[in-house]
Amino acid sequence: MPAPGENLRINSARLWDSLMDMAQIGPGVAGGNNRQTLTDADGQGRHLFKDWCEAAGCSVGVDTMGNMFATRAGTDAAALPVYIGSHLDTQPTGGKFDGVLGVLGGLEVLRSLNDLGIQTRHPVVVTNWTNEEGARFAPAMLASGVFAGIHTEDYAKSRRDLDGKVFGEELARIGWVGDEVVGARKMHAMFELHIEQGPILEAEGRDIGVVTHGQGLWWLEITLTGKDAHTGSTPMAMRVNAGLGMARITERVHQIAMAHQPNAVGAVGQVKVFPNSRNVIPGRVVFTVDIRSPEQGKLDLMKGEVIRAAQAVAAELGLGCSIEDVGHFDPVAFDAGLVKIVRQSAEKLGYSHMDIVSGAGHDACWINRVAPTVMIMCPCVDGLSHNEAEEISPEWAAAGTDVLLHAVLEVAGVVG
Repeated sequence: MPAPGENLRINSARLWDSLMDMAQIGPGVAGGNNRQTLTDADGQGRHLFKDWCEAAGCSVGVDTMGNMFATRAGTDAAALPVYIGSHLDTQPTGGKFDGVLGVLGGLEVLRSLNDLGIQTRHPVVVTNWTNEEGARFAPAMLASGVFAGIHTEDYAKSRRDLDGKVFGEELARIGWVGDEVVGARKMHAMFELHIEQGPILEAEGRDIGVVTHGQGLWWLEITLTGKDAHTGSTPMAMRVNAGLGMARITERVHQIAMAHQPNAVGAVGQVKVFPNSRNVIPGRVVFTVDIRSPEQGKLDLMKGEVIRAAQAVAAELGLGCSIEDVGHFDPVAFDAGLVKIVRQSAEKLGYSHMDIVSGAGHDACWINRVAPTVMIMCPCVDGLSHNEAEEISPEWAAAGTDVLLHAVLEVAGVVG
């Protein structure tokens, strides 16, 4: 069979229907999704994905971290597989497309190959990576991190959520502990399709983002310890207010990020206040700082400045202060050869495109350590993500998946 031409496209209606069907599992309260990792809803989403993959003629394997691998066989048993991977778990107030597009877009590639009777020399595998979001169990990209040798499996399975539930126990509870050794699979290449989660592609009127690099990040969990006291009867000068310390550190994080413009961001995200009562001065606050930059030197400088600022605020207010690294990866440069193939695939299909740096962390950032990896992005409305109002158009989803299809075929090799 000759190399596929620009007329080869995926079934966009089927892809959109699959996205909407998955969104019925773990619905949010405002039109999005709350399908956090290792919840019952996550288990249900996994079963639906498995059923779809098996209906498409794929074999489905699962490793001991719960990573799912749906394989469409190639003609060369000795050829390493080409992987397409992302995640099905969501934020507590997540959208219907973050991660899910990459998994179900991968499935649509396999379905389209079946429809068209196309065989590839390399097997093609679609992966659902466990706990990409890190919303329930920090750090993010946890299971792909174990696969890539960044974390040990013992470390990952010992992680606890804010209610004290243990990752390994929750994975077993929902029934998704597989028997494959994590990281034993070898890859010829990996592609990850994702929504941009930022406003650049839409603002520039481009269909496709060709992702050349990914930002590095640090997640710092800061615990401030003061003294619980009555808000009405404790004199202002006698308070040891952990909440005030968090407020001042939040402002400092913003100032530090602004001082390192361009290409730097920072914010306080997850917060837990104790005792969290309206008439009690907080005696303890636990919160996370998220700082990111595609420049290694800038990222390291920001981390040091945040730590020094937190310690200074705590000392000024008489607070105890502990700081723990709960997530980190260095800036990523994706495989130049795969980047070129994605760019050429977009051009062949007539889609407008631009090079872009990923502002968010993704499983591809870890897998890049062990295999040639690249990302493809499509726009999202107003750049909004990690929000139930997250939205993309069927046309954007189809364009990204069309480019994914052609790029995968280029790497996997068409037989015939």
